[in-house]
Amino acid sequence: MCQVVKQEGWERLYGGLAPSLAGTAASQGVYYYFYQVFRNQAEAAALARSKKGLGDGSVGMFSSLLVAAFAGSVNVLMTNPIWVIVTRMQTHRKMTKDQTAASESPSSDEQALVAVEPRPYGTFNTIREVYDEAGVTGFWKGVIPTLIMVSNPSMQFMLYETMLTKLKKKRALKGSNNVTALETFLLGALAKLGATVTTYPLLVVKSRLQAKQVTTGDKRHQYKGTLDAILKMIRYEGLYGFYKGMSTKIVQSVLAAAVLFMIKEELVKGAKLLLSNATTSKIKSKPS
Repeated sequence: MCQVVKQEGWERLYGGLAPSLAGTAASQGVYYYFYQVFRNQAEAAALARSKKGLGDGSVGMFSSLLVAAFAGSVNVLMTNPIWVIVTRMQTHRKMTKDQTAASESPSSDEQALVAVEPRPYGTFNTIREVYDEAGVTGFWKGVIPTLIMVSNPSMQFMLYETMLTKLKKKRALKGSNNVTALETFLLGALAKLGATVTTYPLLVVKSRLQAKQVTTGDKRHQYKGTLDAILKMIRYEGLYGFYKGMSTKIVQSVLAAAVLFMIKEELVKGAKLLLSNATTSKIKSKPS
């Protein structure tokens, strides 16, 4: 962080913010829309089975995970181009005058690349760069590990719901069913921590594939695909390479998930309270 600020300024810590905000909004919208579509189909299928005497009509844990996985897969396929652009903008390094002068007799090709490098490195420049490198398919780089990473939110919610259920059962034995915002925050943090540690290597592979690969650079960091990236990382970096930057990712992911779950539970409580008050008001307003 200190090196980025020193060499490129504070604004580089927010590289790719605009497409990232667009990607977050699009991802949430796409995911929850298709989650509801698939959930409705699963509920209809469960109801049809219950009429035949199979099951109680509710959607089970396995079906819920499948619904989440299908919705996540559609989301990945539709929004992956946005995250390719975000990764490019976040990993882009602007060469300063000192760095250019310090480079050891660059070739004419390298000089040309530096000369035509867009300033500033904006969203549309990034889109053009990705397209010039690999065409339309370039926007779906890293899609395979990203599809596998669909299991991350499934793990997260499964861990969260499991821990929340156990906590509520313990509280019920003591005559209380109340869970505080702080407890929800901690449960969300623990759930995200478990899911992140499990799937982080895939995130590293995805980022390596989506980041810009200089053709004249180190061949060890040029990847033809997912399997090639995994094999080269194992060969040249060892298992440690799959966990580079994990501490930063854990802080970001855990805080984001914890805040998400805490706000979600508080909103649910507020909605229930409003509904209860509205129902009470209607009952009182009815003529006796």
